[in-house]
Amino acid sequence: MSGPLTVCVASSASESLELAAANSVAPSAEALAVSTPAVSERDRRFMALAQAAAEQARAAGEVPVGAVLVRGDEVIATGFNHPIGAHDPSAHAEMVALRAAALAVENYRLPGCELYVTLEPCLMCAGAIMHARIARVVFGARDPKTGACGSVVDAFANPQLNHHTSVTGGVLETECGAALKSFFADRRRASREARAAARAEAGETDTPGSAEPL
Repeated sequence: MSGPLTVCVASSASESLELAAANSVAPSAEALAVSTPAVSERDRRFMALAQAAAEQARAAGEVPVGAVLVRGDEVIATGFNHPIGAHDPSAHAEMVALRAAALAVENYRLPGCELYVTLEPCLMCAGAIMHARIARVVFGARDPKTGACGSVVDAFANPQLNHHTSVTGGVLETECGAALKSFFADRRRASREARAAARAEAGETDTPGSAEPL
């Protein structure tokens, strides 16, 4: 098999992600039910690769979420968020990695594979993960707004499902969450500076109390 495929295409609604990144809420009882064992060196290694993919999304001006799909110790595919550039609302990092992996192995089903992603998958991605027969999902930061691994809903917990994917959450959670918070802080700062520059060009001046809160 050739080297891992890297495709740039994917992201959750940025407004929801921004709220999730800005609000460091305690995980719910459902979220705590997700497996959070001591992080193994293997999980750290693959999550670090997902973090590197997330940085590619940041460089493209997209919400920094990255995913890596592995079989055993082999990386089959990676993906990063790029819905804005791709004009594709389904282009989440997980979806990109799944599509690339399916092309690489010439099969839409990926039994025995594990998916590492820096942010808790949403419902759409959870559905695709189940249809692909992924054995295990490992995510970093929890998403209290759209997370489908226990934070909002638990898409993998229904016993009636014909395929069951195990879930491990909170791997390098602090680092993955910090990347999101930093991205949105930078974006808000750039937006303020752009508006200030536009006002200055128009000859406007700020009046007392008109400045935006930080």
